[in-house]
Amino acid sequence: MLKPVTLESELIKLEPITMEHLSDFYNAGNFAEVWRYIQSNPCENVEIARSWIVGMIDEMATGSQVAFVIINKQNNKIVGSTRLFRVNEVDRALEIGHTFISPAFQRSHVNSHAKYLLLEYVFETLDFTRVEICTHENNLQSRNAIARIGGKFEGILRKNRRIEDGSYRNTALFSIINDEWPQVKANLLKTGQCKEVFSYVSN
Repeated sequence: MLKPVTLESELIKLEPITMEHLSDFYNAGNFAEVWRYIQSNPCENVEIARSWIVGMIDEMATGSQVAFVIINKQNNKIVGSTRLFRVNEVDRALEIGHTFISPAFQRSHVNSHAKYLLLEYVFETLDFTRVEICTHENNLQSRNAIARIGGKFEGILRKNRRIEDGSYRNTALFSIINDEWPQVKANLLKTGQCKEVFSYVSN
């Protein structure tokens, strides 16, 4: 079971989502380009965003996932969201995903810091063995971002996920395993992507 936890670096905070985040969460995600590879925009309006958050909170209550808002500490504003989910306790594996970042903060420190904090927590605190990160086959921006942080491309999962209109998407699958984490961590710090990370965990 996953428990809600707050993760912080010098520049961002990952905070478990609550209904108090609704307005800023909606504003962070209300950009059509963010959802280019998703059939529907879950931040199209406040009520749709509210329903999405209700679902996240319900899932967190079961311990099956932790959904975070990403807060930019420079202005204390929500700039996106991400999750730990699809937990496999037997094999000590889970997925990082459902990530979106406001256009103004894409290709910035936000994604690297968020992934660093999540990976550090999963491998060093939860002692998991494998992390999967998936994206739409055609989402090259996302695929490049995953590879840049150290994700290893494992292939295309054909007709992997059914979408709202009944069709299926092909999914690009990446992973990082615990044996690779020390080098991935070192590379993130060495390249400067996470130079300002001094992370800690608080409940």
